[in-house]
Amino acid sequence: MAAITASMVAELRAKTDAPMMECKKALTEAEGDMAKAEELLRVKLGSKAGKASSRVTAEGVVTSFISGNTGALLEVNCETDFVTKNDSFLALAEAAAKLVAEHNPASIEALGALPYAQESFGPTLEDVRKGLIGKIGENMSFRRFKRFDGAHKLAAYLHGTRIGVLVEFDGDETAAKDVAMHVAAMKPVALTSADVPADLIEKERSVAAAKAAESGKPADIVTKMVEGSVQKYLKEVSLFDQTFVKNDKQTVEQMLKTANTKVASFTLYVVGEGIEKKVDDFAAEVAAQVAAAKQSA
Repeated sequence: MAAITASMVAELRAKTDAPMMECKKALTEAEGDMAKAEELLRVKLGSKAGKASSRVTAEGVVTSFISGNTGALLEVNCETDFVTKNDSFLALAEAAAKLVAEHNPASIEALGALPYAQESFGPTLEDVRKGLIGKIGENMSFRRFKRFDGAHKLAAYLHGTRIGVLVEFDGDETAAKDVAMHVAAMKPVALTSADVPADLIEKERSVAAAKAAESGKPADIVTKMVEGSVQKYLKEVSLFDQTFVKNDKQTVEQMLKTANTKVASFTLYVVGEGIEKKVDDFAAEVAAQVAAAKQSA
């Protein structure tokens, strides 16, 4: 039997985008014949991984993992909501969150290089991802993660699988979980008004100025209107200033003070946030096909 070298495996992987172990298995079965091994993989995976890799992944899940004061929040994307209910996909997401917490990878690439096996795929997380693309037939990708490892305790809240929050806190765990739920519902952008990013404040100021200018009021009144709008905005997007969702008579800051609890930070992930989804226009697609047919006639 021909010896299967690492370079042969790498060459086949580059051609097919199949997981490394699948390439090695195919080469072994084909007794080192590259063309036959490629054919075996095409039959087994249907070239799904290679074809799927360019498709938009705007659906997906957010998952978390906590062990003591160490934890992680992770978003994994796929193409359709159907796959978010697939057990293999969910197992991959949960395993990846645990790997983030335990190994502290510096990037998505480093996360993918970590040792992990699932079903017949491996030996790295990236190999499992590619293997599941071939098995399920949809592209999927690790989009982002946040790792926590410090002196603060951690509390998580997952709203289904589409919204995830992880909070660093000291004090009462119930109060911290209530804050995590509040963040998922109200989506603040910072802990306090002083923490709101300057670019968001300037954007709000610009919008407020345009609206105030249409009022026709004197310049000094317009200035006060703009500043009033900005201050209102800051309270609306600052966690501690927001009205607590479970008690509209308290702000979040007041609730935490009553519970003798302090929140040091929070991270909020919403699946697909900022990703441009592909919208299929069936009528336009048909029109384009008709036009192409006329041109070729």
